[in-house]
Amino acid sequence: MKQHAPRSPDAPAPGAHANAPSLPSPPPSGATTQVHKTRVPEAFGEAPTILYMPGDEPARAPGHAPPPAGAGAAAPGDRDRGAIDEVTLRMPPRAGAPAGDEATLRMPPRAGASGGEHDDRTLKMPERPSRGAAADEDNAPTVKAEPKASFVDLDAESEGGPRDLRSSARAFLKRHHKKLWWLHTAYALSLGAFVVSFAQKGFQHARFLAVSVSVAWLLVLLFFRLFGTGARQDFATAWRGARLRFLVMTYVLKNLYQGMLFFLLPFYWKSASLDAPNRWFVLLLGACAVLSTLDLVFDRVLMRWKTLASVFYGVTLFACLNLVIPALLPDTRTLYTLLSAALVSVLGFCTLHLPFGALWSRMGVVFLVVAMTAGVGLAYGTRELIPPVPMHLSSAAVGPSVLPDGRLAMSVKSLHFSVIRELRAVTDVVVPGGDGDHLLHVWRREGREVLRAPEETLRVPGPEGAVRLKSQLVGGSLPRRLAGRWTVDVETEDGQLVGRTSFEVTE
Repeated sequence: MKQHAPRSPDAPAPGAHANAPSLPSPPPSGATTQVHKTRVPEAFGEAPTILYMPGDEPARAPGHAPPPAGAGAAAPGDRDRGAIDEVTLRMPPRAGAPAGDEATLRMPPRAGASGGEHDDRTLKMPERPSRGAAADEDNAPTVKAEPKASFVDLDAESEGGPRDLRSSARAFLKRHHKKLWWLHTAYALSLGAFVVSFAQKGFQHARFLAVSVSVAWLLVLLFFRLFGTGARQDFATAWRGARLRFLVMTYVLKNLYQGMLFFLLPFYWKSASLDAPNRWFVLLLGACAVLSTLDLVFDRVLMRWKTLASVFYGVTLFACLNLVIPALLPDTRTLYTLLSAALVSVLGFCTLHLPFGALWSRMGVVFLVVAMTAGVGLAYGTRELIPPVPMHLSSAAVGPSVLPDGRLAMSVKSLHFSVIRELRAVTDVVVPGGDGDHLLHVWRREGREVLRAPEETLRVPGPEGAVRLKSQLVGGSLPRRLAGRWTVDVETEDGQLVGRTSFEVTE
């Protein structure tokens, strides 16, 4: 870019203010001149030195007289605004650190001059009034730069961080808090795997879930009473005590949910069938269990909104009660357990949203009755989607003949229709919650029902703690067309699927 010749250092700038600060003396031609070095407190370190680098032969600006002979280079403040200066910022050396770096900053051109746009890391001169006009503003240059760490922070980092142990621990937690939360998530998943293995040892431990769901309900209720919901939970600027209570309550809730959900998973997994609709409820419980281990998602999303937290608690409560009621009241029919769990879950959901005073009013009672009726009706209508825990199918097979003790002589998964004279199915159903349901076999070919046999004609002696059912298709009960996919389902009298076995008949 073409540079303009500077004015004489002795001539005052046109339009300069009378009270304008004096500018430094001009440097010798072609020399590097130190312009400004401010003394600052020792806590902030030595200030940077600003050096001006004027050109050797500045060009003459249009309409300006050349500098008088023998005059040195114009001072940086008196140079023409069309000229370009190079300014070097020299950082002072720190103790134990190498010499400071030098950064050259170029003056931006005036409006209308050629050249691209400059970022904020430039030395910008303020606009001067037109020649002959009074200048009311200070003409001192300003430097705009991105915010950086102060000299105190830089010195602290160079010295190895905070000096005392408490400050070091606080700085470490602030720097790596997200990584530590994800590490805790991995720990929670490992704890969940341990709970799953513990749950497989016995059904009787399920009664302790009643204590867990009660404590969880109380904590969720107090949590939203204390901290509110949605935008009211502004803990980024909250006082330290509130933030601490928030973290403690969410931590306890996460541990309660993890213990309950991971304990439930093996029971629902064994009661469900992967090729039946009731697998979706197991997947829902699995998603809730994983969500309870994600600390950041649990704290910042789930527990931020009361509706989400209430739905999460309602699903967990419903799943727990389906297992707790048979443990506390053996020989209870699964349909009654299902409807009772739905009733209590709706009641728990409502108490999290309505004040206790409103629950005892006339409108509150009407609302509760309507809500609980709707919840019970929904549970009955979707009972086929809920596995009938704690019952599960331990063994099931189909074959052409049985042994004297009721077991199959052989089990088959595929056979030719020409060898079929009769078909027999034997299933063992484990009933740790007692024998409160009547079971039956349902034979289907290509999804169409062929035979429905009640338990009174099926039950035979079997292993302790299990119900052995045997059914058969012989003679006239066999359909004319046998080829296709066959299933034998074990269902409760209310239509809940306990287990399924399948086989194929080929042509």
